[in-house]
This record gives sequence, C-alpha cells and structure tokens, in this order.
Amino acid sequence: MKRTGDPLATARQVLEVESRAVGALAAQLDDRFLRAVEILFTCKGRVVVTGLGKSGLIARKIAATLASSGTPALFMHPAEAVHGDLGMVVPGDVVLAISNSGETAELLALLEQIKRLGVSLISFTGKPASTLATHSDVHLDIGVTQEACPMDLIPTASTTASLAMGDALAIALAEKRGFSESDFASLHPAGKLGRKVLTVGKAMHHGEALPVVPPDALVRDAIYVMSDKRLGMTTVCAPDRRLLGIITDGDLRRLMQTVPDPLARRAGDVMTKTPATIGSTELATAALHKMEERHITSLVVVDDAGRAEGVVHLHDLWRTQLI
Repeated sequence: MKRTGDPLATARQVLEVESRAVGALAAQLDDRFLRAVEILFTCKGRVVVTGLGKSGLIARKIAATLASSGTPALFMHPAEAVHGDLGMVVPGDVVLAISNSGETAELLALLEQIKRLGVSLISFTGKPASTLATHSDVHLDIGVTQEACPMDLIPTASTTASLAMGDALAIALAEKRGFSESDFASLHPAGKLGRKVLTVGKAMHHGEALPVVPPDALVRDAIYVMSDKRLGMTTVCAPDRRLLGIITDGDLRRLMQTVPDPLARRAGDVMTKTPATIGSTELATAALHKMEERHITSLVVVDDAGRAEGVVHLHDLWRTQLI
C-alpha cells in the first residue's frame, strides 16, 4: 500500500485491502471449514478461544460472538494459561487458537497440555506450514497478501481476516444448531437487541391473569372480570378455551348507548366475533405493529387450534421500551 498524504485516499486503500482479504477467504473455504463446524457442533464442553496481542483481542470478540449465538465459549489468555489458567480447559472442550505467524511462543507452550487433555484444536493462522497449524486437528488459513498499512507491518488486514473467519464459523454453527430469534432473546434479556427479539409469549398475561368468560355469562359478570384483570377487555371462550370473541371497554360503551337493559345481555351476544389475534412465538414488535395498524390496545394470543393462551397489552410493550 502506498503512502498518499491524503487521509481519504489512505482510508479507501485500507478498506480495499481489507475487503480483498476477506474476499479471498470466501474463495478458499473448503472441507476444512466443514470439519471445524462439525467439531464445534459436537463439542460437549466449551469452546476456549485463545490468542495473544491483536489476535487476543480478536479471540475475545469471537468467544463473545459464539457465546451470544448459542455456543458456550470463553477467552483464555495464553500467557496466563501457562501460569495456572490452563485449568480452564477440561476434557470435552475445544480450543480455538489464533496466531497470524503460527509461532507465538505462548500458544506453542500450550500444545503439549492440550494434546494430553485430548481436546480438539482448531487454529487460525496465516502460515499453513507453521508449528501451530501442523499440530492442529483443523487449520483454517487466514493469510493475507499484505497488511493495510504502507509498512506492511501493523496487524490490520490479518486481524480483519481472523475476525471474519470467526464470524463465519459462529454463524454457520448457529444455523446448524437451528438457533432462532427466541433463542437470541433468551440470551440477550437486556438492551435494545434483546427487546427487539422479545416474543409475545414472554410479554403476555396468561394463566390466572387471563380474563375469560363463557358465552352465556351475563354482561355484568364480564364487567366484573374485566375490572378484576385490569386489561380493559375479556376473552369469551368455549369450555375447551377455544376463542369465540372478545368484549372491550369500547364495546361496553357502545352497548350502553344502543341496547336497553345491557347488563342482562349475554357475552356471546355482544362480543366481537373476529378479534385480532397473534401467536405466542411471534415477536413483540409484530404485536406492536398489528396494534398500531388496527388502532387497538390488546391482542389475544392463541395457539394453533385457536385456543386462548394469553393477552398482550400495549402497556406491556411500553414497559419493554419497544415504544
């Protein structure tokens, strides 16, 4: 890479060099990558990711990505490992070691003990003939033709390649596991990402909190249930909990204005027979969209057979900070 004296030109060169490095990785993926995925998939323990210096920083991120996508993982500092932290690695684990040179002394010092424990070793290096690569169960080549700096020294393209390969492994593994949005939500209960993938089933009122009346209940009884459950509505269900309709505060106001002796009417006669519903595995954001679209404040949650499972209310979504 040439010195330009122009920050914008330099930045463009850096991005071009790094994009070519990642593109080259995609072109050379083969059965070794598939073996690495299989080893990680069948791992009975944790994935212990290790690396030193800039590779160590990338290793921390890869460990975090694996853990957040359904694969138990942790970072182990190789220098600390040879002074006692190697106890982090136990039979059944898999070690993922990252070293551009493949000759990092602190990593090589771990090889004998890793082999003694009988754990699988996957390595990322830029030197397929290096000591670390040749002693690995699977080696993935993350070599680059040049670093993205004029001196060709500062770890840039090589660390980007390592990071991209780690992401490729993590996502391929998550897909093989069938990792879903609800799985992601359970691992990210806090923060904006977790809230975005919150499912309706986690936000709904259910069990004793679900307002239910039979179709032959009097309207006065429905009002009592609505007041007790405090959701501004009640479901009207058959004995098997199959949803027949709903009665809302709005329905009651209209009933009072148009029908003589409204409290003596039956729930089945005054209910809305085609209420908006949603499944418990749907995202809370989908529930919010449906409420906004229909200008309503609650949705009945039903199963595949049309049985009422719960009610999700607009106020519940406010508490999750989706709004």
